[in-house]
Amino acid sequence: MRPMTKAPGRFPAVLVIGWVALSAAGLVFARAKGIPLGAALPVLAAFLIEFPFYLVTGFPAVRERLEGPGLPAILAGSMVLPYLACCCGAIPFHWMAVVRVAALGLAVGLWYRVLPVGRIVDLAFLALVAAAMLGRYFDPIYPRFYGQHLDALGAIGLVHAVVLALMLERRVPETGWGFWPSGREWWIGGLHYAGFVIVGTPLAIALKAIQWSPRPVDGWVVAATFFGFLWVSSLTDEFLFRGVIQRWAEDWTGSRMAAVVTASVIFGLAHLWFRGFPNWRWAPLATVLGLFCGHARNQAGSIRASAALHALVVTTWRAFLA
Repeated sequence: MRPMTKAPGRFPAVLVIGWVALSAAGLVFARAKGIPLGAALPVLAAFLIEFPFYLVTGFPAVRERLEGPGLPAILAGSMVLPYLACCCGAIPFHWMAVVRVAALGLAVGLWYRVLPVGRIVDLAFLALVAAAMLGRYFDPIYPRFYGQHLDALGAIGLVHAVVLALMLERRVPETGWGFWPSGREWWIGGLHYAGFVIVGTPLAIALKAIQWSPRPVDGWVVAATFFGFLWVSSLTDEFLFRGVIQRWAEDWTGSRMAAVVTASVIFGLAHLWFRGFPNWRWAPLATVLGLFCGHARNQAGSIRASAALHALVVTTWRAFLA
């Protein structure tokens, strides 16, 4: 949410609304997928446990209350609790899984408490996060559940831990992390989306990265896809690549253009792991998208504009292309 989320009084209301919406969506999804209620409830409980930890990242006034020596323990616990909830009837319990989850949470939370801030330490932190995300760290921890990928629980937990560690321990400059763009940010994101469609579509066709595949798609599916990416995946990518990497590259090189290019190239290289390594078709396309996202972030002064652009692009691809 926008800077208005500095008001701590809004947090409980949004939390309750989110819990109700998640509960309803989870029950509907379980029924549609034929998942027994007894098996679905532990997983739903895990997501409800994760939700406030993720939500608090967007409320600065509430988020700041977590700052202090207890933060590493909070991050480790916040990542372990959803796993324990899942073990109450959905997936088998393993002590080693608890150790792996807690160790990662502690590593993220303690990083800037025990190590001095510097370029090498910053780059090593990003390498740790990349290794966990691209190396599918949570796959053996969260096994398939009725064909569904529960490792998303671990990934979302890692996201809130990384965001809180960087904001509260590393004290990265304000990135614009939030769940709802302002009118100006929507406008800038929309304009850059139009520009990317003009430039990116012929490039994607030339690379054979996409193909036109119109098919009936329910409006609610398109809306759910868009907001899912806006609030989680796209926002996470934009925070890491435009809010952190691009900002650090700008500080280190003294060049805004060099920073945009650097972050975009790294963003493109990260997509080599998309749908099987090495995906050479997606890397250059993602690099170009990164350039548009980087410019949108600079123009708006916030990653919310680039997150809107990113979510629009992904939703268009999922709805109309393959």
